[in-house]
Parts: sequence; C-alpha cells; structure tokens
Amino acid sequence: MENVTTVNEFLLQELTSNQELQPIIFMILLIMYVIDLFGNGSILVVIISEPRLYSPMYFFLGNLSCLDICYSSVTLPILMANIFSTHKAISFLSCISQLHFFHFLGCTESLLLAVMGFDRFVAICYPLRYTVIMNLRVCILLASVAWTTSFFYALMHSVMTARLNFCHSLKLNYFFCDVKPLLELACGDIRLNQWLIFIVTGSLSMAACLLTLLSYFYIIIFLLLKNRSCRMLHKALSTCASHFMVVSLFYGTVGLTYIPPASATSVSQGRYVAVIHTTVTSVLNPLIYTLRNKEVKLALRGVFGRKWRLSA
Repeated sequence: MENVTTVNEFLLQELTSNQELQPIIFMILLIMYVIDLFGNGSILVVIISEPRLYSPMYFFLGNLSCLDICYSSVTLPILMANIFSTHKAISFLSCISQLHFFHFLGCTESLLLAVMGFDRFVAICYPLRYTVIMNLRVCILLASVAWTTSFFYALMHSVMTARLNFCHSLKLNYFFCDVKPLLELACGDIRLNQWLIFIVTGSLSMAACLLTLLSYFYIIIFLLLKNRSCRMLHKALSTCASHFMVVSLFYGTVGLTYIPPASATSVSQGRYVAVIHTTVTSVLNPLIYTLRNKEVKLALRGVFGRKWRLSA
C-alpha cells in the first residue's frame, strides 16, 4: 500500500533551467502583463464611460476584457515571482484556488467567444431585428449563463481534485496548478477525475468551439450569397477574419496544451504553449477587437483626451 502524504504545498517547475534566459523571460512576461492590464483596462474604462458604446457588442467586449485581466493574473504573477525564487512553492489551498479560477475563467472565455460569434451573426444576418433579438435583458442573460456555468464547471474540478490523496512526489511537472499535473501525483482511483476531464471538459469546449465556428460559417455564407457592395462585403469579412483569429489562437493553444504529449520534448514545448495561451491571447483580444474599430478609437481619444485636459 502506497504511503499517503499530507500535503501542505506543491513545488512548481521552473519555465527554464537556463539562468541566462530567466531575466529575459521575466521581462517579456512583465511587458506582456503590463500591456494586458493597460489594454484591457483601457477598453473597460472607455466602454463604461462612453454612452455611444452602450451596445451588445461592446457589452460582451467589456466582459471579455475584464475576464482577460483576471485570466492572466491567475498565473503570471506567481510565475514571475517564481522565476527568481529558490523555493518555488505554492500552498495547497492556493494551488486549488488557482486551478479553480484558471478553469473558471478559461471556460467563461470559450463561452463568451461563442456568444460574441452569435451576436455578430444576428447583427450581420438580421440587422433590422438586431436590437429586438439582442436586447439588454438577453445580453445580461447570456453573459450570466456563461459566467455561472463556468463557475460550477470549475468548482467540479477543484472539489474533485482537492479530495484526492497524494502519495508521489509533490513536485508538479508544470509551472502552475492544473488538473492533469495534479492527477499525476495522486494515488488511488483517479478514473472519475479523468472521465470528468474527458466528458465534461471535452463536451463544453467542443460545443463552444462548434457554436462559434458555426456562427462565423453562416455569416460568411450569408455575405457571399447576399447581393451586397464589395466594400461592405470586404469590411464584414475582415471583421469576421480578425475575430476568427482570436478564436483560432485560443482553441489552438488549448488543444496543444491538453492533447497528451508524445515525448519529453513535447512536454517542454507544451509549457511554452500554455504561457502563450495565458498571455498572448489576453493581449491580442483588445488589439484585434478594438484597434480596427473607429468607434472605439474615437472614444479612446475622447475619454483620455478629457482626462489629460482635466489633469493639466
């Protein structure tokens, strides 16, 4: 019978063992984190401050910006602190909390991307009925369903993982707490946890991904079949393409992170893919969704221009 270890903390693995690369990685992560906070924070300020942006699209974009700030904050501060730390440890409670919020926010983002895809589908394919279909009540309901569903989904994983006994080494083969690395350290029957990952996580992610792709597929078919001007067609397709890039990056990195690796090299590469998943997607969301949008750019100039004049 295996010895069960009383767990007070887990030891996190460093991102790289190369001492010369650590300061460089730290600076890159810090710059990305600051850009993430500033970019998504600016969007939140503008959406809240500007009445002209009180529309379903910007309501969901505000949700996404808030989510991205929290999503990167779950992993990046601990990762940066551990780069120069000799004792790369995280307490058991902090580990389970990190796991919970990582899955909570990740699931919420996938559902929000699906909702935003549906919003664009209604706006482009049914423009005359858009304000009726996507009224404030419906928007709040869709956002609430996304956040609430994700919370209980993450709670399932955190509770089921916290109840496990750990009898192997307490050093995680990862740079933050996630379900799969923790299951590798658990003893006893973990089949239920594995089935939950396979069935619940797989079903939620696949359903959200398919609904998102389906929305953009119908948009493209509608635009190609509908007799519209080339200018309007190009603008709509360009917008859909940029949104589709966000979706592809998000689900692409999720797939590379959670598909079982074939070798030790794949495991090492998977860590860097996970870093991209938690940082780059959060940084790109405000850039892709707003920098090409004239309304947001005008609102940004207006809000920050007023603040600059007031401070002067």
